[in-house]
Amino acid sequence: MTDASAQDPVARAAQILKGHRESIDRLDAILVFTLAERFKHTQAVGVLKAQNDLPPSDPAREEKQIARLQDLANQADLDPEFATKFLNFIIQEVIHHHEQHQS
Repeated sequence: MTDASAQDPVARAAQILKGHRESIDRLDAILVFTLAERFKHTQAVGVLKAQNDLPPSDPAREEKQIARLQDLANQADLDPEFATKFLNFIIQEVIHHHEQHQS
């Protein structure tokens, strides 16, 4: 006896969709926890910079990080332009946090 859902293309598609969505949900959780960990470190950097009168941004490091991320994006088959926009967004948030420590 065969399972009817195995023969039904809509049911099969729904099952595949469910699997993809479960993977997406897990990856979203990984992204959130990874970003939280990253921001813990950048906040510590911000405090250190404020304590030592260092500027909140480091354009040379940012440039290196963007180039590194673009290379990683190419290796991962991810659009490097998207990766750059994403990193620039994160960098701006980090600088904003560093500026808050400077006040």
